[in-house]
Amino acid sequence: MNEISLKLDERSQLGKKVTTLRKDGVVPSIVYGGKSDPIATQSPFMETTKVVHAAGKHTPVHLTIDGKKKLAIIKSIDVDPVKHALRHVAFHTIKQNETIATEVPLILVGNGESEAERAGLVILQALEKAEIKARPADLPEALEVSIVHLASTDDKITLADIVLPDGVEFADTEQDTGLVVANVYEPSALQAANEAAGGDAELTADVPAENGGDTPQDTQAEEVKSGGKAQSEAK
Repeated sequence: MNEISLKLDERSQLGKKVTTLRKDGVVPSIVYGGKSDPIATQSPFMETTKVVHAAGKHTPVHLTIDGKKKLAIIKSIDVDPVKHALRHVAFHTIKQNETIATEVPLILVGNGESEAERAGLVILQALEKAEIKARPADLPEALEVSIVHLASTDDKITLADIVLPDGVEFADTEQDTGLVVANVYEPSALQAANEAAGGDAELTADVPAENGGDTPQDTQAEEVKSGGKAQSEAK
């Protein structure tokens, strides 16, 4: 996995003043972690957007803050709902030798190669992500799930069927490994379900946008430091 890096500068403009930064092509951010106070930071829009797309919320990012190096993961992302432009990023520092828990995407592989698909059946993904834990160096960008062995509507794939890489395990040892990742359906059954639902049922599962749905920074939503104390996010 290629190293993802981002240079941050400490930021003095807070609150509503960050609007000026955004107009100048700068993304405000904040870095939490350890026993230190949160650090208000900023970085160029293009570089930050590329890092966010590459890392998501599961790949470690090598930060350099005024010459000091830190390893972090992205905890929250705020995107303008109209312009779809990045407005704010919250990082949380981690250590190379500590095990961290995070969500990673589940990617179905072998599309079109299964006996089920050759027979005209449809395979739908039911679970998009799984929470795992590992050291930063062992964190996979995604978990690949092969569907080539699926043959009939009686077949399915569950979390228990996923072969985890070395050094990786599910974050919750009590997690229901019987959760279904993918099912096989008759096209006629899906069509009937679609008609009964008034068109709401889809033949393909929607993948939630990585950048969507975060709390706007204007609400001053609280972030929680690793020390357990809630801190109001600086802007």
